[in-house]
Amino acid sequence: MSWNLADHPDCPEHGGGAVDLLIIPRARDLGGFAVRRALPSPKRQMVGPFIFFDQVGPADFANGGGGIDVRPHPHIGLGTVTYLYRGEFRHRDSLGTDQMIYPGEVNWMIAGRGVTHSERTSAATRRGPHQLFGIQTWIALPEQHEEMAPAFEHHPATALPVIEAEGAVARLILGTAYGAASPVTMLSETFYVDATLAPGAAMPLPDNHEDRGIHIAEGELTVAGERYVARQMLLFRPGDRISVRAGAEGARLMLFGGATMGQNRYIWWNFVSTRKERIEEAREAWRRADFVHGPFRLPPGDDAEYIPIEDTVPRH
Repeated sequence: MSWNLADHPDCPEHGGGAVDLLIIPRARDLGGFAVRRALPSPKRQMVGPFIFFDQVGPADFANGGGGIDVRPHPHIGLGTVTYLYRGEFRHRDSLGTDQMIYPGEVNWMIAGRGVTHSERTSAATRRGPHQLFGIQTWIALPEQHEEMAPAFEHHPATALPVIEAEGAVARLILGTAYGAASPVTMLSETFYVDATLAPGAAMPLPDNHEDRGIHIAEGELTVAGERYVARQMLLFRPGDRISVRAGAEGARLMLFGGATMGQNRYIWWNFVSTRKERIEEAREAWRRADFVHGPFRLPPGDDAEYIPIEDTVPRH
């Protein structure tokens, strides 16, 4: 999705223990549904390569007609990962991709030196009641891959490894964890897991990665005797052995992280780079809106509109 500047998440003072940092996302109303952004936060820009973390919904379009309409917009220096719990939408990009995404599937778009895309609820879905609930993240590319050619992959739910044990079901979206490996092409050490826990069920956090976090999408967790609730993000210290337990209603979690990136990134709107001047180049290119001779193209079939630079600053 496109990132309009918003209030930072909260990072309240936390009394130590197993959780190193607690992040509480702030909700932003995008017209019929809320987006809650946890990363970047004031106290942590990245967790492993994850530099942006949004929970979209849950939203209930009970009367039909509603949905998302994210107009074409640009990215550089990152990869976007879209993963849905409920609902669907249509992804189109300047590579010519036209791909629906449904729950449990993965859309992985590598922006590299520059790509544009749009995300919209399909016309068929808008005709009736529907829901939308999912997570979208950005993964910062290693410095040596920031200017690579853009690429896109789609993987169905059946292609992703599933690990089951004692009331826990974990689908490995990206990277490696619990002895399994995702088929999605990764350019840095990463793990990203969709875990569902039955009431009272426990599971360990992978211990073969330096940076690790948990986003609670639904339900409650207990970690070392402390209770945490939905829409909170928990970050942990490298090397600590961590096990979490679901509350009485169970829990839906995203476990994520990987190797710590060697450099912080500059971020402006939808652009990420290790070089500030590269952000300025991309910003000026999009401002010129030369989609024939410039570095950006609009998605075929969705090129009648786009998000202009003027819309990057929210109007209150």
